[in-house]
Parts: sequence; C-alpha cells; structure tokens
Amino acid sequence: MAPHDLRRPFKRRPISDQQKRRDLSLLRQSQHRSDAQQRARNLASSVISLQSSSSPDVDPETLSEPMPDVDTAGHESEASSFSIRQASSLRGPEARKWFASQLMLPEWMIDVPENLSRDWYVLARPAGKRCFVVSTDGVTVSRLRNGSVLHHFPSALPGGARKKGVSGPAQSYSILDCIFHEADQTYYVIDMVCWRGYSLYECTAEFRFFWLQSKLDETGACDPPSFYHKFRFSVVPFYNCDQSGLHSAYTGSLPYVKDGLLFYNKHAHYHTGNTPLVLIWKDERCSQYVIDTDNNGQVPSQQHIVLELQDDGKIVTSDDPPVVVNCLNADFVKQSGLSPGSLVRFAIGDGGLNCVDGKFEKADLQYISVSNRARAFADSYSKIMFQYMARRSPLKVEDLASMISQENQQDKLPEVEMSD
Repeated sequence: MAPHDLRRPFKRRPISDQQKRRDLSLLRQSQHRSDAQQRARNLASSVISLQSSSSPDVDPETLSEPMPDVDTAGHESEASSFSIRQASSLRGPEARKWFASQLMLPEWMIDVPENLSRDWYVLARPAGKRCFVVSTDGVTVSRLRNGSVLHHFPSALPGGARKKGVSGPAQSYSILDCIFHEADQTYYVIDMVCWRGYSLYECTAEFRFFWLQSKLDETGACDPPSFYHKFRFSVVPFYNCDQSGLHSAYTGSLPYVKDGLLFYNKHAHYHTGNTPLVLIWKDERCSQYVIDTDNNGQVPSQQHIVLELQDDGKIVTSDDPPVVVNCLNADFVKQSGLSPGSLVRFAIGDGGLNCVDGKFEKADLQYISVSNRARAFADSYSKIMFQYMARRSPLKVEDLASMISQENQQDKLPEVEMSD
C-alpha cells in the first residue's frame, strides 16, 4: 500500500453499532469524573477484603469468570493510591482476579471509525503476552491477563529495584500496559496507567502517550539489561492515523514480530474491560494469526466461537452488556451437563450469521463441547464478527486508506456562503 494512494469510496457495513458505542463511550467519560472518589473507595475496600481472604491458591487456568469491572481512577484519593500499591502484593486467586479485571481490552474493528485521520493513533501491535507491569517497593512484577505472574524481577522503573538513587522512593509505584516479546526478551509498552503514584486512568490517550514517551526513557528502563534491570523496556512507536502513519505502522520495519494494528482514539481514557475506543485489526501481511486456529494450529473448516450460558438458557458474548446470540433448550442444557456460567464452544453452520446494528437476528450454531478450562472469557461480539468477515468479506487495509482519503478530500472542500 503506497502512503498516498487514493482508493475507491468505502461503503460502511450496516452490521455494527460500534460507532454509536464509540460516541456513547466518549460521552460517558465526561460524566465519569463526578463519581471517581466513590469508585476509588469501593476499589480500596475490595482490595482490603481480598487481602484478608485465606482461600488456598488455585491453578490460574481455572479462572472461569472475570470479576465485575472496577476502576482505579481518582488519583487524588489516598485510598486509590493504597489500592494500586498493595495490589502487587496480593497472592493466589485474589491477585489473579484483581489483575484480570484491570486491562483495557480492544474491540475488533468491524467498521471504520469516523474521523480516523484526525482522532486516532495507529501502532503495530507486537506479538507476545499481554500483561501489566507493576513496580513498587523495590520490586517489579508482571502479570498476564488471567492475573498469573509472568516475571518477578528488578527494573529501572520507579520503585522497581532495591537500589537507592536508581528507581526513586520506595513508596513510589508505576503501572505499565505491556506486551512481552519472547524473541528479544523485551517488554514493549503500549500504554501507561500510573507513573510514580500519579494515576492516568482519566487522562486521554494523547496525554498518556506523551507521558509514556517523555518519562520512560528518563528512568533508564529502555537501557540494555543489567544486574538491577533484568529486562529491557521499549515504547511501541505510534503514529497519527493519516495516510503516512497508516503506511508506517502497516509496512514499516520494526524490531519485533507484528500481530496486527492497534487503533487508539486520542480522547479515550484508560477504560477497564472491552472498549470501542481501542480497536485491533489484522490481515495476513501484518499478522500470522488472522483466523483462529484449533489446538493443532490448523484453521477449522467452520468458524468456532465460545459463548457463556446464562440462567435463562441464553448464550451470550463477553460484552458489557452481553449480546444474546441464541437460546438453548432446557432439556439440551440438562443432557449436556451445562450450568449457568459455563463457557460453551459452537461451530457456525452453513446458515451463517445475520446481524443488524450490533444484534444477532439469526445464528446457525452447532454445539461442539464445553470450552477448555484454560478459557477465562467468552468471545466478544466484535471478535465473532471480525472472524466471520475475515472468512468471507474482510475489512482490508485499502478500506482504511480509502476512508482517510475521503476525509482528506472533505477537509479540502471550500466553504460555500449562502446568500439571502
């Protein structure tokens, strides 16, 4: 894709309500600050109660449901600071559940956002393990999406190693959203959540990315590994999503293996859970894993999806609120040994899916089995539809370029004064 190609006009698909939900998410942000103090108190109370729990440790793969989203906004609150700092010392299932509920998870791009070139960043996602990295009280801990510990190590992050004068005060803490790239043993940082005790949850992506670039390098965290700094950190390059930026992210040479493109709305706060203000998009050129594979690494002939069974027999996605895909007969539920909360695997039959404005009007599903216990969440609506489209009529990079070109042409149109 050349950086300044003009493409055919892109026709928007009617299957998605992503744009509507993007607008709603931005509106809710402006109303969110008023209750930040109370939410911070609730979070601190939750962490205190989890710390006092004496439940035994469990295998992280048995985590079957995420906790309800809890927000760590309100950096001015002492309780909020306490909860974030103490979270790194939680143990067992309490720690896993807490951290599993904290990541901001992108939706899959199933329509092209409005104002893509003006309001969005684009970056090439590194292939690897998505995790939080928390540095506090002289140690650094990384945790995967299911909350299990990936590494426990010293680092040059603030409060990340027991060496005076290197990582700042002992009570300082920082939280980074990273992807660990196994090949070069590097933590690639895609977002900054807290820095030296200052919460960035209610800051825009534009501000968070600015801080990430300016602050991380000051600490020496981007330096090669050493005794007090076991792993190197590196900021993932991000670009304004104009023609040049899209071209750089899509085709540019990078030190890591790409796994699709991430798109961040510049005005988005760090929202825990799935959000339409961060999107992921893939094709065969920028990812090895466009279409889901089975346990043998092969693409199945039919698309497989995982849904959650509710009390009333409805099977739903992991979205908040969940999207109803179909309903199971009570006798079938009993015969199959299913129970509310079960994650169930289905294949999409020849009848396919029919969706309008983010709702399933028809879904030809064939029951396969209960999902593997390692699975923590059902599929989201956007993932199901992205995979469905990828097998039939994928959203192409040319469609993204076309939308950017249309926006550029609209910006150049002269204003016409209306005469009386």
